[in-house]
Amino acid sequence: MARVAGALTAAGHGVTAAPTEGAGTAGEIARERIASGADLILALGGDGTLNEILPGVAHTDVPLGLIPAGTANVLARELGLGVNALKAARRIGECVPRRIALGLLRCEPGPQSRHFLLMAGVGLDAHIVYQLSLPLKARLGQAAYWAAGLRELTRKLDEFEAEVNGEKFTASFALASRVRNYAGYLQVAQRASLLKPEFEFVLFEGASTTRHYGRHLAAVMLKRRENVRGISFLQGHGMSFSGQPGTAVYVQVDGEYAGRLPASVEIVPDALTLLIPPEYIKD
Repeated sequence: MARVAGALTAAGHGVTAAPTEGAGTAGEIARERIASGADLILALGGDGTLNEILPGVAHTDVPLGLIPAGTANVLARELGLGVNALKAARRIGECVPRRIALGLLRCEPGPQSRHFLLMAGVGLDAHIVYQLSLPLKARLGQAAYWAAGLRELTRKLDEFEAEVNGEKFTASFALASRVRNYAGYLQVAQRASLLKPEFEFVLFEGASTTRHYGRHLAAVMLKRRENVRGISFLQGHGMSFSGQPGTAVYVQVDGEYAGRLPASVEIVPDALTLLIPPEYIKD
């Protein structure tokens, strides 16, 4: 934090450091700083930290910027900022504010609603997030997610119903994404963009175990996703999810556990001012 603050000060910014005091405190800190006159909120952390800040900056005119210091740093990679915190701090002056949409999750049990910036996942990846050992994540970083995923290889997946644009699907994994990047390295939702007020939905249908996901993963890595049976790609502004009786299907947003089905996601237009490198806007 001290090195990043020093780099920002050297670039002419007036910086006040405000360390979080635990989970769930970042949004209130941002809200208090804005009320005190802050004209920019910078998140030094990962995608989960960004998600926690959203309640404090959403629906205000104060921009939110990112200094990557997390596990996967999906947003930093998506925007082309890289994952070096000092280099990203030195580029803050180049970034431009753009008004973008946010996703909104409504989920039970849990908070009545929750904004998200990047994506919501239902089923497989949310189960991995739910089961993830936090000490293991602290020790291994992103490798902890892959280790948790390997443990799922023989587990039977619970299927659920997803409805979008009046059409119903049976799926074991659904992704509502605002970004192309997934897990830091994969481009799953290839038509998604933070600059579009819509989701790209990716639905993995009809699976009973996770073994066939190796085929899906290979297709994504080879950019041949359209030729794999059992995956649907759609665009839209909202989707609802309902589980089978007696099953517990989990939901994650921006890489953090968020609750269980039933749930829905929707687009909230014109909800956040985000600092974006100019090359992302031209992409």
